[in-house]
Parts: sequence; C-alpha cells; structure tokens
Amino acid sequence: MKYNTLGNSDIKVSEICLGSMTWGTQNSEAEGHQQIDYSFEHGVNFIDTAEMYPANPTSAKTQGRTEEIIGNWFKSSGKRDRVVLASKVTGEGLKWVQGGAPISPKKIGISIEGSLKRLQTDYIDLYQLHWPNRGSYHFRQAWRFDPTSQNKEETRTHIQETLAALKVLIEQGKIRQIGLSNESCWGTSQFLQIAEADDLPRVVSIQNEYSLLYRTHDLDLAELSHNEQVGLLPFSPLSCGMLSGKYQGGKKPAGSRITIDPSLYGRVNEQATAATGAYVDVAQNHGIDPSQMALAFCLQRPFVTSTIIGATSLDQLAINIDSCSLKFTDELLEDIYTVFRRFPAPI
Repeated sequence: MKYNTLGNSDIKVSEICLGSMTWGTQNSEAEGHQQIDYSFEHGVNFIDTAEMYPANPTSAKTQGRTEEIIGNWFKSSGKRDRVVLASKVTGEGLKWVQGGAPISPKKIGISIEGSLKRLQTDYIDLYQLHWPNRGSYHFRQAWRFDPTSQNKEETRTHIQETLAALKVLIEQGKIRQIGLSNESCWGTSQFLQIAEADDLPRVVSIQNEYSLLYRTHDLDLAELSHNEQVGLLPFSPLSCGMLSGKYQGGKKPAGSRITIDPSLYGRVNEQATAATGAYVDVAQNHGIDPSQMALAFCLQRPFVTSTIIGATSLDQLAINIDSCSLKFTDELLEDIYTVFRRFPAPI
C-alpha cells in the first residue's frame, strides 16, 4: 500500500480509500465494522463518508446512519487517531437535510455539529462540499449542462463566505483540511484564487466520479490537479460495479446495486454496456480480474491521490484492495487506450 500526501497538507493517506455509503442500507453495522477492520489490517488509513449517507437509496429514515456506524467503530476500537476521516456537507436539494437548503455558513455550522456527534469525534480530517450550489455537470448532467444562468459575482461571494466559515472551523479544531466534490475546473480555480487573495483555507482535494467509463478529469482538471496540488479522489471507479463485469449479459446478482436502480443512476446504456464488455475482454485477455484492472487504472493516474472503493462483501473488498499490487504493462495500457478511443464518453 502506498501513501500519498493530501494536497499541500501534511496528511498522508493510503492510495485506497474505504467508501462507506452502503453501510446502513445494503450493509449492516456489523458488516461495516468488518470492512473497516479488514481494510485497516491491510494498510488502508482513509475512510470517506457524508452526512447524507447511506445511499442506495438515500432516505430521511436512514440519513446519518453511516456516520453513526463509523462513530461506533471509533468508540469500540479506540483507533480514531489512526484514521484519516473525510465527510461532506450536503448540497442543495435533499429535502430531509435542513430542508434542502443550499450550502451556506449557517448550513455548514449545523451540519458539522451533527456529523461530529454521530461520528463521536472532535474533528474531521477532510471536510468536503458535496456539490456546488450553482449546479454541476456531474451525476449524468453533462449532456444538457448550461452554465449561462450562473452569476459570477454571486458565486464568488458564496465561495468567500464559505471559506471564511470553514476557516473558523479549522481555527476551532473541528476540521483540518477542506475539499470539493462534483466540481469543475473553473469552480475549483475560484476557490483557489479567493483563498489566496483573502488568506483563507486552500482546498487540498476534489472528489469527482472517475473511471474507465467516465474520464472527464483527464484534461483541464488533470492540469489543475498537477499544477495546483489538488488531487483527485475518484468515486465510482467501478461505475457502480459495471466494470467488474458482473452485470454483463443482463445479469442482476441478488443484493447488487442494479436490483435497487436498474439504470445504475443513469449509467446503463448501449454504449456503456459495449464499452464495459470491451474492457472486461482486455482484462481477461491479460489474465487480470476486471475489477482490479479498473481500480489499478485509477491508482496509476498521476493526478489521483486516493481511489475510493466500495464493497458489500469482504470478498469484494479483498479483491478491490489487492488491486494496489497490480502493475500495468505497456501492452495492457495500449489495449485500454484502444478501447478508450472507441468509447471516449459512454456515460
């Protein structure tokens, strides 16, 4: 297991981050604790969660349960100080989180107190904004993305006020570093510019979707990540399990995410199915597990700090964590690039 520096901070995180959004719906508390124990034993020191979790599905009844499960593990294990913990404040629209209000200093203040209580900790190492108030091209919205309704000055004022509120939380010791999620290159650059101009906290990471099927980070955002030390924390690196190959041929394994949402949140389509089949073929031709190939691809990208994995069983978790030992050959990379040229944006 490699450990990378989180942005320009002094925090070292494992190259694999344990995602938690199934704990409380698809996984029980005991299963969540087993996943943490197994990951911890295999070198993972980084856990990602959010105040709105669990997902699959999200609901008012279960909201916050994932943080409670992690908090109970901290209490029983006594290992809080050995874990780098990331959480998020929910963006606008989720009605059962403060009425669906947009992110604001007030919302952040309420949300951080709720998260700290559920997590049974005094601080969160990385506190992230789950999605921007002005909207996003992520979550399958790229095909109709239109930024012309945005107001630049309103956005910059919001960013300045948000960073000022986060600075207070850092000074109080409630958070250590801050990050973004589901952000764009322009949006991230505004956070960086305003932080530098006003002596406010600097974002150290951006948590966006990234996988063999969804590679929007490869161009402008990759350039920003490199030059500004804002590393990517990819989520959905297996594209909700598609890249494992387990859904090929119309299969729907019991308990899998596709049985909860047959579209896998907009990912299932003819192009994505064909691209997935091509990537699975590449893995099999090289004698590699498809899941491990997809995860190892993310791990070896130069702009990635830590790849967020999710699993609903210990067998899946073991396969995912073992991906860090997979080394790519030039031939394998060329075969991956050949598929990418055929299917540059399948979802």
